[in-house]
Amino acid sequence: MCLHGYLSSKEAFASQVAYFSKFYRVTAIDFLGFGHSRCLTSAFSVEEYAMWTKEVLELLQVCHPHVIAHSFGCRVAVKLASKEPTFFDKMLLTGAAGIRPKHGIAYHAKVKLYRLVRKIAPAYAEAHFGSAEYRALSPIMKESYKKIVNEDLRSCAQQVKNQVLLVEGEKDTVTPISDVNAYLGAFQRGKMKIMPGGHFAFSEYPTAFNIIAEEFFYE
Repeated sequence: MCLHGYLSSKEAFASQVAYFSKFYRVTAIDFLGFGHSRCLTSAFSVEEYAMWTKEVLELLQVCHPHVIAHSFGCRVAVKLASKEPTFFDKMLLTGAAGIRPKHGIAYHAKVKLYRLVRKIAPAYAEAHFGSAEYRALSPIMKESYKKIVNEDLRSCAQQVKNQVLLVEGEKDTVTPISDVNAYLGAFQRGKMKIMPGGHFAFSEYPTAFNIIAEEFFYE
């Protein structure tokens, strides 16, 4: 089972699907709002994405799968596993998002400025604050994004009973090793491996990643 990252799609796992489907059934889905799935009609939280994923997999009759999740997909996997302890088997999380970082004075000052400008000139605020990726989102997706990134999932991770392997690219600046270590300390049965690459290490070095995944799933 493959769960992709934010602003990505199931095609990100092309190398994993091609390799593992030679031997096993592999399911990769597009989350609502991404890839070939329909657009969101309301702003989904992580929990709503998790429950939607559960419904989809049940319809597809996917039972107790191993899961490979990337970035935002890790948020969904952790949330679902915390609520449904037997839904997944082993969980491999790469570039794992879900830890809300500590922000400094400059960040909080920028947030206050944004809120002030939004009251006076909301259109200007939406057009000039935030990342280019955020500004390109539809209004509903922006509201969903805020719900997603403002939730810290450490408390959910503490409830996960599955075996969890965190695979981290040594040059990942999106979900740095410090964040992944915070996750690692929350899981009951977690361990971590470092590999070459950045946030998309699984697609940059697919052979190395696939070997790590296969050893973990079938050890």
